[in-house]
Amino acid sequence: MSLVKAKKHLGQHFLTDKKIAAKIVDGLIHTDQYNKVLEVGPGMGILSDILLEQENLETYLIDIDRESYQFLQEKYPQLGSRLILGDFLALDLRTIFPEKFAIIGNFPYNISSQILFKVLEHRDNVVEMVGMFQKEVAERCAAKSGTKVYGILSVLIQAYYNIEYLFTVKPGTFNPPPKVNSGVIRLSRNNVAELPCDEKLFWRVVKGGFNQRRKTLRNALSGTIAKDKMDDHAFFDKRAEQLSVEDFITLTQHLTHLNQ
Repeated sequence: MSLVKAKKHLGQHFLTDKKIAAKIVDGLIHTDQYNKVLEVGPGMGILSDILLEQENLETYLIDIDRESYQFLQEKYPQLGSRLILGDFLALDLRTIFPEKFAIIGNFPYNISSQILFKVLEHRDNVVEMVGMFQKEVAERCAAKSGTKVYGILSVLIQAYYNIEYLFTVKPGTFNPPPKVNSGVIRLSRNNVAELPCDEKLFWRVVKGGFNQRRKTLRNALSGTIAKDKMDDHAFFDKRAEQLSVEDFITLTQHLTHLNQ
């Protein structure tokens, strides 16, 4: 089999260090909630090799790159329909995984946020995710309130998942090497089936607050609720980065009351 050429337009940086690959796969806790795992962007299969050795896991692979797909078809003929040629972001995950499952991957930097929002969209089924992202994206996801990197993804992910920053990966372990470090994180679904507030409004409040993060929430949320409806609640005079996930839930509950 000829090797797959990394394609810049797909943001491909193939991991070459088998020890790092093993650490990423070891990041899966593999609870008794699932036995299926989907690897996104397997490339030439350095993670797949290890995943397919796990007898208690049923591994699926998806790659948008036809060259990778053909390479993997030859490498893993036993996969059959569990090897998918397609765009993960456009994939109807509920059709393939009506039950709970996990996601793993060395994710392209250029679609990091879209991947994470896709996971959030399917949070009822995706019970675990271990992924490698650009280090600053990984750190942003795990950031706590009061820090400069705390933002929309931090709050939304932490509302539904427990997150752990596992380890950093240097550029030299990839071909071609990226210009920045990478970070591996694990998301584990928390026990909150639904937030104790209007979830659609919660998302709007979080996005509205951080889209104008230099403003106080009284000004940043003026498109969500009229200023003359806002009262003297202390959160309105804070900036979004000062509020924890629990604070955003409390604020959403309060806005629902004000809108009644």
